[in-house]
Amino acid sequence: MSRKNTFEAKLARLEEIVNALDCDTIPLEESSKLFEEGLTLSKELTEKLNEVKFKVQTLKEKGSALVLEPFDKDENA
Repeated sequence: MSRKNTFEAKLARLEEIVNALDCDTIPLEESSKLFEEGLTLSKELTEKLNEVKFKVQTLKEKGSALVLEPFDKDENA
């Protein structure tokens, strides 16, 4: 996988876009393109986080069987 397509590279690019949009000196058309790119990156990053969250699970031993439990299960419930 190329560096450009890593989660970290996409997150860094999204941060660049947010910083650029905070600046009021860029033209409206460029702002619109940056905003669209940012939305696309945000969606991709969210999908990747959800994918990883789904994969990350805790195995707990219950008797002689191993049971999969969601990573973010509230242990107080």
